Amino acid sequence: MTRFTATTTALAALLATTTLAHAGGVERQAQGTSILFEDGNYIEFGYTYVDPDVSGTQTFGSVGPTLNGSASGDVAPAYSYSTLALNYELNENLNFALIYDHPIGANVNYEPAANGYLYRAGLGSQAEINSTALTAALRYQLNENISVYGGLRAVVADGNVQLFNGSGAVAPGGTERYQLDAQGSTELGFMFGGAYERPDIALRVALTYYSATDHAFTGTETNGAGTVATQFNTTIPQQLLLEAQTGVAEGTLVFGSIRWTDWSEFQIQPPVFQAQGAAVGDPNAALVSYDNDTFTYTLGGARRVTEDLALLASITYEAQGGGFTGNLGPTDGRTSFGIGARYDMGDWRLSGGINYSILGDAVTETPRSLTGGVGGQQYSSFEDNHSIGMGFRIGYSF
Repeated sequence: MTRFTATTTALAALLATTTLAHAGGVERQAQGTSILFEDGNYIEFGYTYVDPDVSGTQTFGSVGPTLNGSASGDVAPAYSYSTLALNYELNENLNFALIYDHPIGANVNYEPAANGYLYRAGLGSQAEINSTALTAALRYQLNENISVYGGLRAVVADGNVQLFNGSGAVAPGGTERYQLDAQGSTELGFMFGGAYERPDIALRVALTYYSATDHAFTGTETNGAGTVATQFNTTIPQQLLLEAQTGVAEGTLVFGSIRWTDWSEFQIQPPVFQAQGAAVGDPNAALVSYDNDTFTYTLGGARRVTEDLALLASITYEAQGGGFTGNLGPTDGRTSFGIGARYDMGDWRLSGGINYSILGDAVTETPRSLTGGVGGQQYSSFEDNHSIGMGFRIGYSF
């Protein structure tokens, strides 16, 4: 069952990349270990396209430029990204892997409109977070059943925000918006773990830890008073991943995983924005922050149809955290359904998957600039949202 095990692990990883349109925090691509368990020398290119549909309605009373009942429009544009992974067998017990991926990301766009919805005033409000990571890891096979692995990760991240949040008048051209341009910060982290395997029944249980990376960003902030240089720190959070799979019949396998991500340690809190919030009674104002960590559960099964073709289906669940979500990320929890297939053609391997995610309903908080400094008032409600993700991978054994 060794070949089937590797096929299924890679399929599960492919489906994971299409589920994360709005995973916990600003996670974009789930980290995984599948490449470390490939047989022999193998290289793989991947491409993922995700099309979310996220919209809401203002529920706060009509004050100033904002009108009760106004629509946000679709605030989540489609996006795509590419990945690359290499596994190289150094000897019969030791292999090396190199992984290029995108651990976090966000793309939010409240398009300009004169309909009274606050974040669509003037030029509207936009936010973008980008990241890339390069991981180099080694896996050592201690015996037939046990292996250990670990490596270093270099993560680079940057972002920009243009946000009308009621801090000033809607001037022609929207120049009163708050703006942030954060330049790229590259930091090192690490990962390590171990696995227990029984190849005769396609059993594998793996536990992996991914460290946090602490980023010191520099850039500029702009508000009604002008543009100033800025500096702030952000932590891309640590994760712990438990994966398991086993054969249950000839050609049939079940798998699952539990992932914990320490999102309560993540926030984007530039000093000018924080000071602007403090001026209206919100000393802890942040562009993005999370009260709760996230647990992500996945369960699925795979069936080998022919010697070269395998099919797979999975379901992924994240519970709602409750309370307010950020206006730059107005979803809370998700349930995702995925199907995939993989076909081997000699040394070439083709994989594809599609995923449909039901995004949890969310409510956002009214900026204190509209409430006289009083916090805890609901601004909008986002309901009945979803996303569709598609991905494919092309691999070659050499």
